[in-house]
Amino acid sequence: MSTVPSELAVEVEKLGASPIGGAPSPARRILSSLRGSPAVLLSAAFIAAVILLAILAPVLAKISGWGPFDFDPSAINADLGGIPIGPGGGISAEHWFGVEPQNGRDIFARIAYGARVSLMIAVSATIVTTVTGVVLGMVAGFYGGWVDQVISRVMDFLMAFPSLIFMIALLSALPAGNRPVLLVIVLSIFGWPYTARIIRGQTMSLRNREFVEAARASGASSRRIIFTEVLPNLRGTIIVLGTLAIPGYIGTEAGLSFLGVGVMPPTPSWGQMISTAVGWYSVDPMYFLIPGTFLFLTVLSFTVLGDHLRKALDGRDAA
Repeated sequence: MSTVPSELAVEVEKLGASPIGGAPSPARRILSSLRGSPAVLLSAAFIAAVILLAILAPVLAKISGWGPFDFDPSAINADLGGIPIGPGGGISAEHWFGVEPQNGRDIFARIAYGARVSLMIAVSATIVTTVTGVVLGMVAGFYGGWVDQVISRVMDFLMAFPSLIFMIALLSALPAGNRPVLLVIVLSIFGWPYTARIIRGQTMSLRNREFVEAARASGASSRRIIFTEVLPNLRGTIIVLGTLAIPGYIGTEAGLSFLGVGVMPPTPSWGQMISTAVGWYSVDPMYFLIPGTFLFLTVLSFTVLGDHLRKALDGRDAA
């Protein structure tokens, strides 16, 4: 019996294709590429841990026995200015990450609830900016003419602002109530033009492609062409933009909270905790290091994941 078919099957498997079903799907190739990177796996694992920490914050607070607003005077030394009792800022079986100086609030509970606040704001702002930027970018790139001119001038106007300064000014002038919603609105106002500009450029390159011309010839409306023909070809770009936007918004929220115009006390926030810890880093460095490490690793993990996803999608497009 000839061994050619079996040898052919082996060679096809080496190339990553199925001998029966043909080449693997682009999604499968991208997942295979991401799984082959230890940095991506570590980043994904840390992101999953932070998401679980945020979702299960109330349950974890009950297990630890301390909520984010509970004070424990017995965990601090009042005679020494409120320094936590014990090594590592009061780390113990009772307080897993130690306690805050002066008030004895549990750092683990505040980290967990702070993760919930940071992720909620970052994900909400990413959804709003992505939807707004994608819709306006596609409309500008597809129609061109005066529609493109109007949308592009609005984008240029917003992108010309030093956004951080104006965010600080706006949030300082606005009332302190419901601060997370205000943060999402302010971040979205200054964030959507960056997404829209990229989507506009890619839409302009797609609007004269053969499949768009075929849809026009079949009598499809412009709205249907935009959302059924152009939009599916932008999904890879949209996913990458969203993945890379989340760490940016997490960092911006932390920076605004650090400056005192973001999330207001007593609502937990990593940036707010770092700001409070600045005056204590010489006597209680763990109070500074723990929220700082969580913030750094979360932003780094999302950035690494988004960067590798972009490279994997670029490789798919090149293929």
